[in-house]
Amino acid sequence: MSKDLKEKTLNELEQIVLGLGQTSGELVEPKKYLAEYIFHFIHNEAATEIAQITPLSKAFREQLTDQGYYICQLALANKLIDKDSTAKYVFTLGDGSRIETVLLLDPSHEIDLHRRNHPIMGGSNISRGKGRRTLCVSTQVGCALSCVFCATGRLGFSRNLTAGEIVDQVNTVQTEAGRITNVVYMGMGEPLLNYRAVLKSIAILNHPKGKNIGIRHITISTCGIVPGIKRLAQEDVRPRLAISLNAPSDALRTKLMPINAKYPIEELLKAVRFYQDRTRQRVSFEYVMIKGLNDSPEHARMLVNLLRGLMCHVNLIEHNPHPGCKFAGSDSGRIKQFASVLERAGIETTVRFRIGRGIRAACGQLGADWLDG
Repeated sequence: MSKDLKEKTLNELEQIVLGLGQTSGELVEPKKYLAEYIFHFIHNEAATEIAQITPLSKAFREQLTDQGYYICQLALANKLIDKDSTAKYVFTLGDGSRIETVLLLDPSHEIDLHRRNHPIMGGSNISRGKGRRTLCVSTQVGCALSCVFCATGRLGFSRNLTAGEIVDQVNTVQTEAGRITNVVYMGMGEPLLNYRAVLKSIAILNHPKGKNIGIRHITISTCGIVPGIKRLAQEDVRPRLAISLNAPSDALRTKLMPINAKYPIEELLKAVRFYQDRTRQRVSFEYVMIKGLNDSPEHARMLVNLLRGLMCHVNLIEHNPHPGCKFAGSDSGRIKQFASVLERAGIETTVRFRIGRGIRAACGQLGADWLDG
């Protein structure tokens, strides 16, 4: 069992406290509220050592340490800032592995085609959020799914992150950059293939005595792991769900995303309907626009037919380049045509801006720096 206190829920910390008791010269009745001090200091006071949790007696802190308990801490290897204010954090883990985390100071770098005029559709107004800080966190070292348009997939899979390592991305960046208001599980790795740690990290980040990030401000993005979607539908606490779709046919989607051979579109959409029957929540579909491959009006019409009857909206994302990738992003005219087809069919659509490209922090670029050394 892990001894990392950062990955423990408040209930688990209470069990640890009750199990150890509190010693100060002689054994006394353990006090469960001491767990709240531990939880608060780790997640609100940025404590990285047990000795920093000063409301605990010195004897009890020593007892925790003697029992092998510790507080994990990611090592910041590098920080890059793009001209659009996007920041990329490169972290080194305890075993020497590396992950990347992206901070969006203004997360609404997308064009809402349903409610606004905008450049792609001939207008000039852009919908932007104010005062929000969205953190895109990683859940695995590398990724096993090998999506051909994604740099992370080309790195291969090393291991899952622990709940503590996921949470510490938020804790570390918040200490450095200010309060994180939104968390998206869209970084390196497939969240639903690290289900237990991801859900546990969400419970920790959402807890009112910790970061208290609202569940509607937390999003899981998946490539379409059907058992994970069905499992998520039955949880008591449910974050928002986004599906990386990227193609309207099995033949094309399998070419882009090998996982589609295991969980084809029909099976994936059945899982989405099951999820919506249980949760009554809208689902986002992410669609990477690749020039000449999946971006024609006919592809858009096929997509409309697939999504008919679902509570959903579509995020169109221009493909972002990285070393060794042969694809190019669709041009604005092609995106305009595609979006118009969806809009005329009544599907709410957004177009995501090119943010973080200058530091390889855009969608599909995480880990790209390691591909070319």
